[in-house]
Amino acid sequence: MRVGVLTGGGDSPATNAAIRAIVKKGTAEGFDIFGLKNGWAGLVENDLRELTSADVAGILPKGGTILGTSRTNPFKLDVVDKVRKTVADNALDAIIAIGGDDTCGVLHKLNNISDPVVGVGIPQTIDNDIPGTDYAIGFDTAVSIVADACDKLHTTAESHHRVMILEVMGRDAGHIALEGGLAGGADIILIPEQQFELDKICDRIKERKAAGKTFSIIVVAEGAKPAGEDQIVRTEKVDQFGHVLLGGIGEYLTTEVEKCTEIESRVTILGHLQRGGQPTAYDRVLATRFGVEAINFVKRKLWDQMVSLRGNKVVAVPLGEALDGVKPVDPKLYETAMLFY
Repeated sequence: MRVGVLTGGGDSPATNAAIRAIVKKGTAEGFDIFGLKNGWAGLVENDLRELTSADVAGILPKGGTILGTSRTNPFKLDVVDKVRKTVADNALDAIIAIGGDDTCGVLHKLNNISDPVVGVGIPQTIDNDIPGTDYAIGFDTAVSIVADACDKLHTTAESHHRVMILEVMGRDAGHIALEGGLAGGADIILIPEQQFELDKICDRIKERKAAGKTFSIIVVAEGAKPAGEDQIVRTEKVDQFGHVLLGGIGEYLTTEVEKCTEIESRVTILGHLQRGGQPTAYDRVLATRFGVEAINFVKRKLWDQMVSLRGNKVVAVPLGEALDGVKPVDPKLYETAMLFY
């Protein structure tokens, strides 16, 4: 079989580990594996090349994606025929799409149109907000980066008696903020699923100061909202999947917290540092398992399925089910975090 693999949307640490596993397992099965450049743009522009074991040597610990990525949506651009033509011209039997709900959502549509382009999906997003899997590639690394940032901010916050606000990614779900903040000992964690009241945040910081704690750490997801207000956005422009550019909640909190507590406050926007660097061991193993199983799905012609982790087992979940909505944080885990702040 001839199999194309692409990586779309935001990159994640350990994406390369999945590509490596696909090439290794595919080659062992006698498949020809082709790397599609820059997400779905590779199929639109007929930009691909064959991948061999030599091409993936040494990429296991490397962040990013050797294939490049983009947020190209062939349905939005009305170029599905170009996708079909690239598939036909290169005699591709299947596509393995590595990405989040947008990237895998395109694959789901392609699987279900007349004259379909068939394939399987692999969940990859640091936000970990895909309902069909317990973990997505990149999430564990992002959480570790946030926890490490909290550790570093603690020392300077304590030295200068400041409130340190750490803004992290999380558009509609607060998995990174919740688990990263919990692991990093944050005093307050704010997530999109729970609107926050500024007065209560200020009261908490004042209580800590009265108890002799002259500093506080706040971890806030970029999509967190003050009670009764909308998410803060940098621009009204949207990408091909309809996403606006979020940003500014950290600066908002810094100004308001300093005003109501009279405690010097500073913001750190972690931004794309959460996506970069070497993946954790957990992410490397998870990505490897996903890549191998994706080839097994192709071998069995399990089209329109997503490779998913349920408990400790890798299973097949229909893409339509796997991508249904946004997975919120676990209420019990949030309740656990509340014990500490």
